[in-house]
Amino acid sequence: MKLVCIGRNYAEHIKELANERPSDPVVFIKPDSAVLPKEQDFYIPEFTQDVHYEVEVLVRIKKVGKHIDPRFAHKYYDDIGLGIDFTARDLQARLKEKGLPWEKAKGFDGAAVIGKWIDKKELGDLRDLHFDLSLNGKLVQQGHTAEMLWPIDELIGYVSRFFTLKKGDILFTGTPAGVGKVSPNDYLSGRLEGTEMFRLKIR
Repeated sequence: MKLVCIGRNYAEHIKELANERPSDPVVFIKPDSAVLPKEQDFYIPEFTQDVHYEVEVLVRIKKVGKHIDPRFAHKYYDDIGLGIDFTARDLQARLKEKGLPWEKAKGFDGAAVIGKWIDKKELGDLRDLHFDLSLNGKLVQQGHTAEMLWPIDELIGYVSRFFTLKKGDILFTGTPAGVGKVSPNDYLSGRLEGTEMFRLKIR
């Protein structure tokens, strides 16, 4: 299983980090060891002082695909979820300054939270999904998939030009504005269309 992640897919998030708007999706990979085990707390690594939450809609691939036409991408997944792309923002900034890859800041152990899954048939139009993240009971991120620069099926088509997608692979589709720092004893909860998809504590 691989985790294929999309950066800069929401215009307001691009603005808040003062990044350049890309002409193509920004793609990076997290290893499967980045997945936070179910029911486990998230422990802030010792190599960072600035871990940020980034809530994202997830898609679980159900069969092998390569060079997938976006018109047929819907045939390659059934399950939609919600998760967090944890980012060591201070480390990422140092790596970006030197033009180096982000993996150490994005792919460390526990950096990928994967919540529950919902069959897409229960959700209706995937271009009209609302999701949010709360920190200690306070709403900090709100997203709407209609605001994606590249919607799910286009992302699958694009990614599959470079990587063969396999059953069980997970696509992280990007985060909306509102990202921020976590601290010990914080707790996070994420909702998709009003349904709580995950809850976890920060250590």
